[in-house]
Amino acid sequence: MYPKLIEIGSFYLPTYGVLVALGFLAGLAATVKLAKRAGLNSELITNLAVYVALSGMLGAKLFMVAFDWREYDLGRIFSFETLQAAGVFQGGLILALITAVFYMRAQGLPVLGTSDIFAPGVALGHAIGRLGCFAAGCCWGVECDLPWAVTFHDPVAHALTNVPLEVGLHPTQLYESGAEAVLFWLLYSMAKKPHTPGRVIGLYLVLSSAMRFGIEYLRVHQQPLTAGLSLTQWISLGLGLAGVALLARRSQAQLAQA
Repeated sequence: MYPKLIEIGSFYLPTYGVLVALGFLAGLAATVKLAKRAGLNSELITNLAVYVALSGMLGAKLFMVAFDWREYDLGRIFSFETLQAAGVFQGGLILALITAVFYMRAQGLPVLGTSDIFAPGVALGHAIGRLGCFAAGCCWGVECDLPWAVTFHDPVAHALTNVPLEVGLHPTQLYESGAEAVLFWLLYSMAKKPHTPGRVIGLYLVLSSAMRFGIEYLRVHQQPLTAGLSLTQWISLGLGLAGVALLARRSQAQLAQA
């Protein structure tokens, strides 16, 4: 659609990168606001957000290369093309969660309570970031002739992401962006009210994973399927089950206290 926001000679500012940065800042603002309401140290929360963002980007790239390892040599792994690619969001989420747990324990932050205030911001950042995917042309959907099908025309988008041109496609990027925006509103409203620690992050893992699992059926898969499912769907299943286990654990704790 519009992969280059600004172009001067051989230099250009990718729209995807700008929107990802805006998504991070918007998610951080929401998280810091919730942290203050919860009485958590804002400086520690901001530092944690930076570490989570960096580890998330690294995890997304690592999973992207791992999924299509036959197509990558050392030169391509460290290329600008790979740097600006969206990567695999679930891979970034997994590494971000691991990094977050280690940091929270090291700093004495409550793991579940802190995770709860981060969940809405992650959903918001994801929603804005997927608009960047749409602008770049990556993560495109399968062909369709629906009234809301999108058609890419920009040869630059094709060169950068290999998205097919002049063909009607499911706007899977917009499906995911819209779903994550609704999820942000739901989680943010819940996080502002008294709740059992772990409930917000648990619900995020369940709903976000279920949404991604379904949208994967409308996306073009560049990696082979395993037992009829993409690797992204298998990761979604794992994260969703982790969310279910977390919600069940919290419910059992409430029953025990009743």
